[in-house]
Amino acid sequence: MTENKRNVEDMSIWEDAQQMLRKAQRDGVETVWDRLEQQTPHCPKGESGLCCRICTMGPCRISKKSPLGVCGAGADVIVARNFGRFLAGGAAGHSDHGRDCIEAFHAVAYGKTEDYQIKDEKKMLRIADELGVATEGRDVMDVAKDLADEFFESFGSRREEVAFIGRVPEKQRESWKKLGIMPRGVDREITEMMHRTHMGCDNDAANTMLHSARMCLGDGWAGSMIATEVSDILFGTPSPRKAKVNLGVLKKDQVNILVHGHNPIVSEKILEAVNEQEFIDLAKEKGAKGINLAGLCCTGNELMMRKGIPMAGNHLMTELAIVTGAVELIVVDYQCIMPSLVQVGNCYHTKMITTADKARFTGADHVKFELHNGMEQARKVVRMAIERYSMRNHDRVEIPAEPVDIMTGFSNEALLDALGGSITPLVDAIKAGKVRGAVGIVGCNNPKYKHDYCNVNLTRELIKKDILVIVTGCVTTAAGKAGLLLPESIEQAGPGLQEVCGSLGIPPVLHMGSCVDNARILQLAALLANEIGVSISDLPLAASSPEWYSEKAATIGTYAVASGIYTHLGHPPNITGSPLVTNLALEGLDDLVGACFGIEPDPFKAAELIDKRITMKRKGLGLE
Repeated sequence: MTENKRNVEDMSIWEDAQQMLRKAQRDGVETVWDRLEQQTPHCPKGESGLCCRICTMGPCRISKKSPLGVCGAGADVIVARNFGRFLAGGAAGHSDHGRDCIEAFHAVAYGKTEDYQIKDEKKMLRIADELGVATEGRDVMDVAKDLADEFFESFGSRREEVAFIGRVPEKQRESWKKLGIMPRGVDREITEMMHRTHMGCDNDAANTMLHSARMCLGDGWAGSMIATEVSDILFGTPSPRKAKVNLGVLKKDQVNILVHGHNPIVSEKILEAVNEQEFIDLAKEKGAKGINLAGLCCTGNELMMRKGIPMAGNHLMTELAIVTGAVELIVVDYQCIMPSLVQVGNCYHTKMITTADKARFTGADHVKFELHNGMEQARKVVRMAIERYSMRNHDRVEIPAEPVDIMTGFSNEALLDALGGSITPLVDAIKAGKVRGAVGIVGCNNPKYKHDYCNVNLTRELIKKDILVIVTGCVTTAAGKAGLLLPESIEQAGPGLQEVCGSLGIPPVLHMGSCVDNARILQLAALLANEIGVSISDLPLAASSPEWYSEKAATIGTYAVASGIYTHLGHPPNITGSPLVTNLALEGLDDLVGACFGIEPDPFKAAELIDKRITMKRKGLGLE
């Protein structure tokens, strides 16, 4: 292991992370921070987007000396093509997750599985009505069949717009049509992006960027939104509940299983299996006091917000959870899973189990989950975990910190219930200035930043300014560990936000789910806009991903901007090699869709940028 030059205090703000980083150093375990040190400095051409490897006449690197690639493409075209393909990866990831959810729903509707059921029939019927699927006097499963087909249509190429576009304010829909960015089908837009960016196709950078917006809107208003709504139908719509977070949720005297990834289709079955008496008894036979299930990243978010299952950590905590020496199995589905988890697990007794053919990892054991055998495979996995308990070296177990309480489960349905069944009280609070605006802080961790420093400090600064904060994904763990996901944290908020949240008994920071559940934030924005009678771009809203790293995060940011929501990023995507593309992202999109990106690594300065934007939007509505 290469010695990392940074002190652990510079790597993370959390004591549990710092303690495990020290243990990793003692145990000779390489972590993401060590590998970052080995990879620094990064390639400047790659960072600025000026390296093109789309065809084998290259690769080409654009510079002042060589301003054109072999084919004749310049910096603007190359950067736009690279960014378009980057966004296509993110849109494909979230939307393929959505497709998996539809396939599960379809299997339930057609009686092809007994392992999954419709848990929220009321929501299914409501969405069917919304999308024009007949419900009156019909068998529930017949409605489900038609609704599954309707969802699949949003992935195809035969329509002019995706199903949930009806949620978008009418004025905004007309604007998208005029700009040519109305999403027609998830797969259609992703495929067209790959075609457009093939050598010899779209060589107008601005035109490529417009299609990027269209493709990302297809993810936000279809792929991700369908994933969220179908997950609620199959596994239950989240409602407020208590849970716990940080590495302290692991148990020294129990079999510890971690679920990691994004798709609840696997983790929900694991949860059922660990609660079966047969396995609890078996664990006790092996010397454990029971079985403990905890989550990582977005799969953890899914279980936490629906079932109150504890969360062990976010992206940069995944290796460190294994370093505790207390984890028997880490069960993964897909997305945001570091290949290094296999190697870190090999340093202890931890085995990594993969469950999806689209996400296999060399060195891991593969237990394929399918819709007809989910429960059978879950039982197999839990038995494997129990058998590994005897392999644990108890002298190497070190579990840091005490778990922190949080409140989770704020779906839009739960928020409306808290408001008395209508969005009007929130609109009234915004008009009165008690809630000056709202910001969705979402996304990842990146080892280039001090772990969660930006996420936590930006959240704190915004609630001080009477700005409601909504969190999803990895930011959830950060806000929870900071104590910001409890009603008592209103003491850290401004007086107006204190009054509103105090009267409702909710925190000033609301957890809305996993990263696909940013679609809930889009829907909430649309509800507010339709209530006031304006476009989303007119509202005092913003989004932020301070420590982002992934293609998905860039796609989320792009569909937020294209939907009219000003979006802050801690660092720019790899587009700075093109002034045209950079200026379009930072300014030009504002003229087209009413929003743009803002770049600022300092969370305190970022809070000021966002506050200034919210003030401007309030003035535009006559509210200041």
